[in-house]
Amino acid sequence: MSQLPKDFIDELLVRIDIVEVIDQRVPLKKAGSLLKARCPFHDERTPSFTVYPTQQSYYCFGCSASGNAITFLREFGHLSFREAVEELAAGAGLDIPKNGSNPKIDRDIPGLLEIALEANRWFKDQLRNHSEAAKAVDYLKNRDITGETAAYFEIGYAPDGRSNIAHKMGTTEKRRNLLLKAGLIAKSERGNYYDRFRSRIIFPIHDNRHRLIGFGGRILGQGTPKYLNSPETAIFHKSSELYNLHRANSAIAKEGWSLVVEGYTDVISLVQNGFKNVVATLGTATTPTHIQRLFRLSPHIIFCYDGDRAGRDAAWKALAVTLSEMEEGRQASFLFLPDGEDPDSLVRSYGSEELHAKIRMATPLPDFLFGHLLQQTDRSRMDGRARIADLAQPLISKMPGGSLRELMETRLLELSGVRSRPESLIQKQTNKESQNLDQRLSPLATAISLLVQNPFLAREADLPNMEITETSESNPGWQLLTELHRISRDSPNLNTAALLARFQGMEHHRSLERLAIRELFIQDREIITYYLETMATIEQQALSSTITRLLREAGESGLSGDEKTQLAKLYKRREVLRSTRKNH
Repeated sequence: MSQLPKDFIDELLVRIDIVEVIDQRVPLKKAGSLLKARCPFHDERTPSFTVYPTQQSYYCFGCSASGNAITFLREFGHLSFREAVEELAAGAGLDIPKNGSNPKIDRDIPGLLEIALEANRWFKDQLRNHSEAAKAVDYLKNRDITGETAAYFEIGYAPDGRSNIAHKMGTTEKRRNLLLKAGLIAKSERGNYYDRFRSRIIFPIHDNRHRLIGFGGRILGQGTPKYLNSPETAIFHKSSELYNLHRANSAIAKEGWSLVVEGYTDVISLVQNGFKNVVATLGTATTPTHIQRLFRLSPHIIFCYDGDRAGRDAAWKALAVTLSEMEEGRQASFLFLPDGEDPDSLVRSYGSEELHAKIRMATPLPDFLFGHLLQQTDRSRMDGRARIADLAQPLISKMPGGSLRELMETRLLELSGVRSRPESLIQKQTNKESQNLDQRLSPLATAISLLVQNPFLAREADLPNMEITETSESNPGWQLLTELHRISRDSPNLNTAALLARFQGMEHHRSLERLAIRELFIQDREIITYYLETMATIEQQALSSTITRLLREAGESGLSGDEKTQLAKLYKRREVLRSTRKNH
């Protein structure tokens, strides 16, 4: 799927009403100008889930869940971004734009979904009725997979033979083309069609909307590859999907954690033994999309790997991907099984309680990270401690700001003696502001809050020229305000929700969400005047700060000709500002 145009997302967020979207799923009650409900994302008795109609956003003061209508639908319905947009667009009467996508591929999707279902029915029938299905049944029995479990997972059998499906289902050119596009058959150099899956146990793969989108096949007997998946198609994207997620999402949300394993049979065996919150990657490394989807369901991911070198390498790759998603309150742990064991063999040999016990002892992400790095270095040497810092700092820097990152930076300091690079001043300020909504905002944060809540202000007032001060280069908060102003000016129809959506996934997004719902106690008729006065205060502070620095340097080492010219301009501009404010 191609990325959706920003203009379309803007239009969608302007067109829909977040109150209607949420109220259809969670009954809201008026609370002054706001609406409240018991939070759907955590258990609570007193409603702390608050919807802000003016800002078209929500915030829970209990669990910090926040966002716009798209975010809500993703979290509430366990949907991907595209799925949430499609549902909202359908309700708003908007057509999903096809720009950058292939309309013919989009038209193929219903046919691909139907041909996949038809193939699945055939695979299941072969497991029950084919003359050579006994070896497939024996494989399942040897794994202690019951008939009931096989039916639950819709397990099938692809018999040996070069072109069973090609002949059975490819009766017309149109159907052969669909089979090709679905990855069920392939075409040889001679132009002959042959089956992709032969002599394999078949595991159907579904997306989060319960649509059958692809297959995984495990070879019976000798042969390679041992596991074979459907290729990338218009409906199947390996790097985005997780096996069994469509069944496990409710259990993951209820249990508060997910278990990620490496194989289909591991999932099936664990589900049969009472683990309902288990998923597997589809023969690929863990991706950011996998992590994001799991963290939308629960705050804790537990990765389960073999204890050998390959398993630990896979775990390290998963850790590297997970770091950037470790927002406040999230956890990740790593479970390494004894040599020769996998989750399937462990529960069959020792029972589910043994795996539960090992899960309780899983290694937390910080311990795995530092333990792995310490194995590669000699802490008794100065250059060894430096190497720990060099290896750890780029990893820790991927993490969002918060308590866990601070604790890991402290741990790194203990191990290496090297202090991590300091957080930017604006990030520290906004982190403090997000912890205490009642504390007084700085003029810069006030301006950002005003602009996020009232994007029209960008058309009412230009930003002051800060070139003669140091603000434009040294203050990321000013850079953020400048970017907000530019977007709001260039896209005059944006509301707060659409403006915030432009910063989704960026460093300051959470702080912007908090500033968007900050109560500023300003009358509507006074907003423009207050914004102009705030901008003047920001400029006044920047001028004074730069003047103070130059005067200090003048007393210490003297000023260059350019610096003297700059100082004169600063004095002149400050006097203009003072006289202007006196006249008002």
